[in-house]
Amino acid sequence: MSEPGGRAVAARAVEFGMSEILDRDTIGAFCRHTHVELAGAANGPLAGLTFGAKDIYDVAGHQTGFGSPDWLATHGVARTTAPTVQHLLDAGAHMVGKTHTDELTYSLNGENAHYGTPVNVNAPGRIPGGSSSGSAAAVAAALVDFALGSDTGGSVRAPASFCGIYGMRPTHGRIPLEGACPLAASFDTAGWFARDAVMMERVGRVLLADDVAAPKPARLLLAQDAFALAGEAVTKALQPALERLAAVAGKPRPVTLASEGLPQWFQVFRVLQGAEIWAQHGAWVTRVKPALGPGVRDRMQWAATVTASDVAPARQQREEIARRMHALLDSGAVLILPTLPGIAPLRNTPAAESDEFRARAMSLLCIAGLARLPQINLPLAKLHGCPLGLSLLAARNGDTMLLELARRIDAGTVKE
Repeated sequence: MSEPGGRAVAARAVEFGMSEILDRDTIGAFCRHTHVELAGAANGPLAGLTFGAKDIYDVAGHQTGFGSPDWLATHGVARTTAPTVQHLLDAGAHMVGKTHTDELTYSLNGENAHYGTPVNVNAPGRIPGGSSSGSAAAVAAALVDFALGSDTGGSVRAPASFCGIYGMRPTHGRIPLEGACPLAASFDTAGWFARDAVMMERVGRVLLADDVAAPKPARLLLAQDAFALAGEAVTKALQPALERLAAVAGKPRPVTLASEGLPQWFQVFRVLQGAEIWAQHGAWVTRVKPALGPGVRDRMQWAATVTASDVAPARQQREEIARRMHALLDSGAVLILPTLPGIAPLRNTPAAESDEFRARAMSLLCIAGLARLPQINLPLAKLHGCPLGLSLLAARNGDTMLLELARRIDAGTVKE
């Protein structure tokens, strides 16, 4: 783990120079085909820190690749820089390059058929997770102080868990996404990664434009059906982290989120996401006929089949789920759940096995997306020697409460 605040990495960035990031990147985290560097302001809350930005964010005068050679070939240079990137630059951080993403961001694996798979330094031989694969891998490998990603269905939380780092999905709509390639607008969020909780909060305060102290959680809730879905081995591996959390914020009360089963929630998410993706990109896919990689191609073909009669009941179910989660968390509660049902799968896992893991993973990851809630992954556990994340989830706009709680847990601050 780096120094709190990432000072050691920032010093190396100055020593080597930003332009050498591609030479130092031996893990395939950064894009060669859309490389761009931007110096940050001389002063600010993030002065001197370095970051990578997922290759969905526009930079004026440069192309955005979106993980697809066909997208790159059919889109020109951006006229403006994405506000979220500009906000980080204005705060003093230096952008050292664009980081790899899954094709059109429509995957959780990080295995891009066209550009390759970044190395997961904390789980050798295993995937880094996607779609923010390059950003997570770069942070895990200490190439940057922090990195910007995005999270629609789990594209920050999953790679954070796989790579053993902090990763946050904010409240939907809290951080602007203008100038970022969309996937499914009602689920899309920005997100970021860091190796320690101090850095997570430091960056989060800038991105969220919030420097006010948050209230401490009123109570902790344990999502027992989420732990049951993750299984006995994951639950056992997370037990020390749960005890550490209880020492800081109190013993959690068990709750059941979905009496109908979390896999049913995933089906609601899947239908709505698929419909939005096809509405957003279907015309381009039909016209260009891009050479989509395996998995992405299959999911895009399925998205084209989603009908209005599928979407209508799913929308109603989503709002009911959101109401239930609001009632559960509205008075300052924080929900605890496994980020994923296991460690990072091996690279080149057979499709059937990968799809089974994806379905289980999405049954956990869909909760925050459906209810538009913030969630943070804490890198507090290991299983079979590989990282395994524990997540905290709060009510809408409880982002800074989660960041502060994560920092207290990281520091081991005992409950007052």
